Amino acid sequence: MHLLLALLLIVVAALAAFALLTAVVASRITKAFPPEGGFLELGGERIHYRSLGTGPALVMVHGLAGQMKNFDYLPLEALAQRWRVILVDRPGSGRSPRADATKCGVAAQGRLIADFIRALRLPQPPLLVGHSLGGAIALSAALQDPEAIAGLALIAPLTHQVRDVAEPFRPLAVRRAWLRRSIAWTLAVPVGILTMRKAVRAVFAPEPAPDDFGVRGGGMLGLRPSAFCAASEDMIALEDDLPFQQKRYGELRLPVRVLYGEGDAVLDWRAQGEGLCAQVPQAQLTVVPGGHMLPVTQPAATAAWLEEAARASLR
Repeated sequence: MHLLLALLLIVVAALAAFALLTAVVASRITKAFPPEGGFLELGGERIHYRSLGTGPALVMVHGLAGQMKNFDYLPLEALAQRWRVILVDRPGSGRSPRADATKCGVAAQGRLIADFIRALRLPQPPLLVGHSLGGAIALSAALQDPEAIAGLALIAPLTHQVRDVAEPFRPLAVRRAWLRRSIAWTLAVPVGILTMRKAVRAVFAPEPAPDDFGVRGGGMLGLRPSAFCAASEDMIALEDDLPFQQKRYGELRLPVRVLYGEGDAVLDWRAQGEGLCAQVPQAQLTVVPGGHMLPVTQPAATAAWLEEAARASLR
């Protein structure tokens, strides 16, 4: 009996220590990454976004467990000389808080992105750029409000349901909200600190991850309880919307460009890229040597591909 009590006290003390560490780390990271742009209140959410340049717009949406800084390796200043580049933090990611955890599905986020574009009152519909999960959300926005969007440029997009989730994202598969919050405030951050390098290598494979990704690419922003909860909510919610959405791709009539790395270790370019193009006759698939994080590992080539997609869609 005394042994059980001692073990219980040790566990409680460890969890309390983890919670304190989590609070300290989250506070320091939040201070280290202040908002870089403005905010737009929309649908009860406070959307953080950054805008560079003028002219026809490129609206860029990041993937699962990411944020807008994932696009910072692209030559944004050069792109902004010809286009207005708008980077968005999805709710719960980067510096956008998530007000409503029930609106984390692909359809809800697609609706929000379409409404965000409308709220910007752009002179003409933009090219909507989506990376990974951001690709699924971009596709949803185009299906829900096609007149708000001139075309889609999808980088390593999630387009169809995945049976085997890539290993780095498996810890996010927490279905119960109370358990998700408990893990977020105890184990997620300490374990994340210990395993971050391994997880980043797996996401970038077969290409190397840059040494400065934690800061320049915003990778450290994932070491916050709110980021863990949002990413977990996003992943679990895919099961509700994606099976229905993937049946509707044949309805798309706007230009669609898809860029994939043939060595992508997160998503299968054949199932996801070719799968989409088989349903969308006007879609054009480009496959290059590389992995899942092409905006980071191949910024010049990705930017050139984006420019080509923009010229084709924004006239």
